[in-house]
Amino acid sequence: MTVSQSEFRAALLDADRAVPEGLQNPHAGPAGARFSVYRNNVVVSLTEALATAFPLVRKLIGTQTFGQLAGHYVRENPPASPLMMYYGETFPEFLSGFAPLSHIGYLADCARLDLAFRRSYHAADAASLDPAVLQTVPETLMAIRLAPAPSTIVIRSRWPLFDLWRFNNVTDAPKPRAAAQDVLVTRPEFDPAPHLLPHGAALWFDALARGSSLGEAHAETLRKTPDFDLAATLTLSLTTEAFAAPE
Repeated sequence: MTVSQSEFRAALLDADRAVPEGLQNPHAGPAGARFSVYRNNVVVSLTEALATAFPLVRKLIGTQTFGQLAGHYVRENPPASPLMMYYGETFPEFLSGFAPLSHIGYLADCARLDLAFRRSYHAADAASLDPAVLQTVPETLMAIRLAPAPSTIVIRSRWPLFDLWRFNNVTDAPKPRAAAQDVLVTRPEFDPAPHLLPHGAALWFDALARGSSLGEAHAETLRKTPDFDLAATLTLSLTTEAFAAPE
């Protein structure tokens, strides 16, 4: 009997399924024991990959609960790539619809932040913008178009996302505030780092990413966020090397 690929994969990721009929060991006998060991190793490896990729989520819900959560995710979301650094791309969306943890409303955004760190880490290298480019007359300055570096990622959240990360990663950090927070992830050196964005800055970054000039992005952001602080946002962007040098 030939075992189909879909049948093999389904049984491999679900310990409740029976070993597919027709699988044999090297001695032409039933491969039940060998398959069970292999299945366990695969699930453990995928669970460990998720735990490594989503440390903030793991800290928030605990190792045991994370392991149970990972089991559900692994069964429903087999790897689409042999490269484990890409496994878990759909984990934030999975968390958004996972009813048993729906009471932790910020969990999916925390997974998005974890995923942003990984994407930033693996992003292409690019020379950062020279701040001297911005030392020009106002009319010329506002016509400049700035391109985010490949490793720059902005996450908008209705939760205190930066505070949640800091509270779980920085010794003696204050408790999270009850406020929506947008986070900028950049990679000025080797490891990505998060930064709390000023109010409206996420809109400004979005406009620049669409190709708007500095003046156009500023005007668009002010229409939606009148208290937007361009000077503070530019300073943060330059010190964190959020923009790439012009090509």
